[in-house]
Amino acid sequence: MVTRIALTGLASAVSVVSLTLTGPAGAASTLPTGVRPPEGRTRPLEWGTGPLTAAALPRITYVAHRGGAREVPENSMTGLMAAYERGTAQVLDFDTRLLRDGTPVVFHDETLNRTTYLGGAVRGLDAREWQGVRLRPKDALPGSWRSERPPTVAEVLDRFGGRIVLMLEAKDPRSLDRLAGLIRARGLTRSVFVNSNDPEVARRAHRLGLLAQLWRSARQLRTDRPERWRSYVDLLDVDHRARDADLVRAVNSGIRRVWAHTVVTDAQRDRVLALGCDGVITDAPGRLARAAQRGARP
Repeated sequence: MVTRIALTGLASAVSVVSLTLTGPAGAASTLPTGVRPPEGRTRPLEWGTGPLTAAALPRITYVAHRGGAREVPENSMTGLMAAYERGTAQVLDFDTRLLRDGTPVVFHDETLNRTTYLGGAVRGLDAREWQGVRLRPKDALPGSWRSERPPTVAEVLDRFGGRIVLMLEAKDPRSLDRLAGLIRARGLTRSVFVNSNDPEVARRAHRLGLLAQLWRSARQLRTDRPERWRSYVDLLDVDHRARDADLVRAVNSGIRRVWAHTVVTDAQRDRVLALGCDGVITDAPGRLARAAQRGARP
């Protein structure tokens, strides 16, 4: 059951902005207040005739976690679009959940309460009811952001698939077959990492022909033996708070990519890179990228 949360001053609390992602024709794009495209670019970067794949990622990769949750409304189309336009991350991350009718949508929590104007379980809604959900941007975010409907997974894949590498977390393991179908239908099996905390879900993702990502907490890494997963895990996603020895063991596991989450400071970034991680999953990709340009380790 979904309950409505009473709010006052909604119209004045949230500014509505227009934001359009341009296509190959290169029409000008409009960004939220305070957001500017990278210098020298008037439209999103185009990747040629084929889809961009994980093989094209740089040696050190930056990931916009939930779109960059300290800079944009998390898991929103507008936030993902802004992160894409800024060009400070090479991967866009978002979370997925299933609605009652099996529709995969972009959302982190089990309930609507924290980030929307509604309350109740996400799985209690169907696709028609999802049309009435509106995100509630945090007041602390820089710039002005509109209230908007959280996107479906299909909408995000259609908007960004093949133009930038994507990372999606399957919060509900039951969604894996449905997600695989959406990814395969768009020719994006080498362009989308499918994330889970469960090694068996990662194994299933690999068997489905997907790029399998496995995230582990600092506590889990204390006893993990990551080398056991190297035959089917394409990306090991480690907690930056883990002990040095645990991070080094992950880096030396034989898994091709080891990226650290969720980094928000220069010191955290510099530590995980010094220990051998080759990717940074961050809530603040814009700020960390600017710091790197000023002379911090890339």
